[in-house]
Amino acid sequence: MNGNASVNGHAEERGPEIYAQILRALEIIHEPRSSNVHRQDATRYIEEIRSDEQAPYHGFRLASAKDQPDIVRHYGLSLIEYGVRHRWSEYTPEQSRALRDWVVTLSHGTVDSDPPYIANKVAEIWVEIAKRSWGLDWLDMDELLVQLWDGSMVHKALVLTILETLSDEVFGSDDTTAALRGSDLNRACVEIFTPANVLAEDFPDRETAAHIRYGVDGWLSRMADLLDWCIREGKVDENQRSCGVKTLSTFKSVITWIIPRSLVTTHALHRICACLAASNVPLQLAAVDSLYYLYNRSKFSEDDFRDLVGPMFQDETIQLLKQLYDWLNVVDPTDIDEAKYLLLKKFSEMVFNIGRLLEEKPSFVPEGSNLGEFFDLLLKVMKNQSLHVSIPALHILVKLLNSDDIGSSPAIMALFSELLETCSHRLVRFESLPMDSSNLSIIFLNEDVDTIPERHAFLGNYARFCNQIVELVVQKQPIDALYHILGQADQVLDHVYDGEPPFEASTYKKTSVPYLRIDAQFTVIEAALKGCLKWLTASGNPKTEHEHEIMSSNLQVWCDRLLGLIFEDPIVKQRVIQLAVGFAIGPLKRNAQFAFKIFDYILDTRCPEYPACVAYTDVTIFEEVERKVMAVSQTVASDEQTRARYSSVLFIIMHRATSVNSKPREERLDQFLQPMIEQWQDLGLSNSLSSFDNFSKLLGLENLQQYLSSRAVNKLPNWSAHPLDDQGKALQIHMQNALDTLPLRATKTVMSVSVERLEQGSQPYDMACRLWHKNIPLILPNLLQFISQSQAFHDPANWSALPLEMQDVVRRILTDRFWQVGISQGSRDEFYAGVGDTKATLEGFASSIRATVRTIRETGYRLLYYMSLLGEHFYSFAELPGPLAQALFTDACALSPHQMAILVDMIRPIIDNCPEKSRSHFLPPILSALFEQLDRKASLEWERIEERSKAASEDDDLTNEMKDESILRQLTMASVMLVVGLLEPARPNPPAAPEVPDKVNGDAVSPSENTTRSFILRTPEILKPVILFCTHALRMRDTRACAFIAKVLRSIVPEFAGDGPVKPEVREFISTDVLKACITSLHDPYFVELQKDFAQLIASILVSYTPRTEKPKQILLSLPEMAPERLDRAIRHLFRAHLNVRQQRAIVLDLLEGFRGIAIHEQGKLPKPDARKLRSALQEKYMTVDVQANDKREVSPDLRGVAAMFG
Repeated sequence: MNGNASVNGHAEERGPEIYAQILRALEIIHEPRSSNVHRQDATRYIEEIRSDEQAPYHGFRLASAKDQPDIVRHYGLSLIEYGVRHRWSEYTPEQSRALRDWVVTLSHGTVDSDPPYIANKVAEIWVEIAKRSWGLDWLDMDELLVQLWDGSMVHKALVLTILETLSDEVFGSDDTTAALRGSDLNRACVEIFTPANVLAEDFPDRETAAHIRYGVDGWLSRMADLLDWCIREGKVDENQRSCGVKTLSTFKSVITWIIPRSLVTTHALHRICACLAASNVPLQLAAVDSLYYLYNRSKFSEDDFRDLVGPMFQDETIQLLKQLYDWLNVVDPTDIDEAKYLLLKKFSEMVFNIGRLLEEKPSFVPEGSNLGEFFDLLLKVMKNQSLHVSIPALHILVKLLNSDDIGSSPAIMALFSELLETCSHRLVRFESLPMDSSNLSIIFLNEDVDTIPERHAFLGNYARFCNQIVELVVQKQPIDALYHILGQADQVLDHVYDGEPPFEASTYKKTSVPYLRIDAQFTVIEAALKGCLKWLTASGNPKTEHEHEIMSSNLQVWCDRLLGLIFEDPIVKQRVIQLAVGFAIGPLKRNAQFAFKIFDYILDTRCPEYPACVAYTDVTIFEEVERKVMAVSQTVASDEQTRARYSSVLFIIMHRATSVNSKPREERLDQFLQPMIEQWQDLGLSNSLSSFDNFSKLLGLENLQQYLSSRAVNKLPNWSAHPLDDQGKALQIHMQNALDTLPLRATKTVMSVSVERLEQGSQPYDMACRLWHKNIPLILPNLLQFISQSQAFHDPANWSALPLEMQDVVRRILTDRFWQVGISQGSRDEFYAGVGDTKATLEGFASSIRATVRTIRETGYRLLYYMSLLGEHFYSFAELPGPLAQALFTDACALSPHQMAILVDMIRPIIDNCPEKSRSHFLPPILSALFEQLDRKASLEWERIEERSKAASEDDDLTNEMKDESILRQLTMASVMLVVGLLEPARPNPPAAPEVPDKVNGDAVSPSENTTRSFILRTPEILKPVILFCTHALRMRDTRACAFIAKVLRSIVPEFAGDGPVKPEVREFISTDVLKACITSLHDPYFVELQKDFAQLIASILVSYTPRTEKPKQILLSLPEMAPERLDRAIRHLFRAHLNVRQQRAIVLDLLEGFRGIAIHEQGKLPKPDARKLRSALQEKYMTVDVQANDKREVSPDLRGVAAMFG
């Protein structure tokens, strides 16, 4: 391109010819009747013309030609854009100036009849040039924008688009070009947007930039004046609406970084708020959006809070907000006005942000603020029938009630009655209501939530906030609140079957309307009991002691009435027991007589699933309880597992009866354990676990292989269609009986009640340590054999009696069936009903086999976890790690990905619970074997998925492939989160565990070296398989997992920049293998969303290692067309930007521009997602679950009621 095109006759001479060719090519491409060959040739020509030196000039001529079709003009603009994006550094100053002039000319040439995509493309090119030259050799950009602004409304709209795009890319995105400029563009934007007087007052000593800005007003002032014009006359026409929306959209972008005071001096806040009264939904939505982003800012000084947040608590503003809400709150769920409903949800989020600022800075609230009216607005929003509109207000009310300054203020306490009323109605189990329910909240929910997991997560969060409000209200006003809640519950209990038929066993449903009514009220009461207990704990003066007595008496009277009611529904009975136990372990914990009454009620009700009881501290009472428990056990317990649960009730009562002398208690408990320990020591059991064949015989499966062969089950495609014959039924019964005789489940039950949820150092915990310390060595040998043999059962090689062609039958038998949301056909209930229907078929027989093996395997895992809770009493055995690693991991790869993920989840707490002094002998064999198997398993499974994907055809059933990939992602994520937990820099040590007597401490280490992370990084035996797994994980096609791994690797790269025993070797590996994996993934379009993560990791490697090794440079120089001087220049820039992460990332992305993958939407294969249809960050937050808080690894019977009642 020549900067002076009129002098260069060559471009003029060839112009008509090229224009004709371009027009012809575009015509062929868009002509439906064109042949594929001609269309491909034309497309190739259109792509090639972009690389022509004169392409920008040709583009300018095409874009300027008003007589050409819009598609031709847009193509002309794309030629200019390509030159700016990809060849800017090659242009001379004259050429760059000519290109800028062309864009300015095109900007002035835009007219109202141009389609939006023409003006948007012009604005985009303007910003691309600005990012490269504004403030360097383009100093009059602001003046040019002002000149353009002084033109027509079309030109004003174009300027607003330029300003918004510039703001977004400089402040709000990871744009590589903008980031390379460092903070220059940030300062320049602040300079031209902010009024000159604000800059002079706030930054009197700043370096002036008069050569960049034009005029004293600044763009914020100009935009505010334009917005005032749009709404000045009250009635908004279409042009004003369009102009106002565009102005507010620019405000939204700017408002997140602009100097706050400038929003006051320019009257911008006042004019944005005035838009709320415009009765024009698009304009109101744009205004609410701007306010949302303003109040989403994290820091406000006291003056800024007074000027910007304070007005929202004034009567006039609150009335305006209430009027807007009332006008919007007429959305019909059966015929939703989507625009109004979207505005309603955004309004709720905006109010949440205002409330959050109030909760964080209550002392900044100016005098004269009407907080009572603001709280009333929150209550109105919370009561909305749409739970999505309601939840932000509900959430912020929880925060405000928790606030020391606001939670007990008269203004918010005035709402307590209505808060309790609303939360009581909203604690119904919405997930149990049918999807086609006429409940308005369900209708809205169906509109807002697409998937079942999101629905459950959202409803779980909503219920949690409701529970917290009830708990907080009761904690602050216990007497009045409990009176209200229990009175409300009485009303429900008296009218529970109103409008519903009485209970009938033949039509029994677990989620009947009467049950849901009772459950909702009981949930409220349980939350109230938590608040009551906190109040009882916190208070302690004579006045409150009297209130305690009154409350306890009232609670006992109400609970006595509850226990006197007769319910036929077994689920309701179960729920009554749960609530009664809540009273017993809560406010009425000291009332032993009441406790005995509840325990007696539990046993008489015959609910073995909930063997919950209360503390009995008198031995004579214990003997009476023992007689009753044993009598009930003999009457209703038909299997060994149920009898073990009843027995565990006796164990836990004696274990937690702390008022009884410890010696007789310990002797009694030891006697209780002895029969079970003798089972573990039985020589016959040891012999049965010594080989695969003996193990099969132990399970009653010695004839299984012969049975499967004789029935040729490998030739039967649908096992559910084949009834089980008599021999199969006999095998099934024999297998179940054999499982019942094993000591596993009884031991698990007793261990769980003796060690779970106990505070270290407490008397019951110390007693459990003494009890199990001498018994663990007697259990472990056979326990490890159980685990080893149950995992070896999954390896087809061990099924030697099966013919080779039947090896796949093993995997088919032992692969778990389970329902997956969004993948499995039908509902969860339909799936389990189908499983139940196949019990008497070959499929049911296979299910029995895998259930038996799974029970043994996972019970073994659980026992190891319980033992780990005993600290050194488990970890101190020097001979344990090797056999434990062998039992857990030798045959781990034979497990399915789902079963492997369970193994990973199990091993995490065992690693976490390892005391510091035991790490050196316990962790190396465990972690090295674990990560070797994880790397092998995950890599093989991902390769299998990739191969199957390449070989897929249109006729394939994708359901199984989707299931397999979903399960593999679960394994990948579990493995990655294990790495994150081990190597997270801020991860604390586990609490100190009790020591075994006479145990000698190891050598002390400094506090900075005693974390699990530092131990792993200095232990080659562990570090090598961990880093190898991480390297391979960078290529696994799971973006979330890859992002975590990239972050972990970034954190450990600097650790190996110095000298040390293993540092050079690790440094070389990271400089080669890890760097190669990063570059490969950076090139893969699948990982396009992670390019910034990979770029940051590459930057960390280059900065940390290039001073010590040439390997990173050698790897990068091996890439095609990577010039040494370009690489050296990039590395120098990286060192200069060592504190600017964003700029470092941009340098690497710029360096590897030609090697980066391209997003699918950028390739033209899919449209880019519409940002307006994406959920906000707050909405996404309510759709997610804290995985650790909702961990469902628990497989033992729920005996928490037992555990909580003792002590």
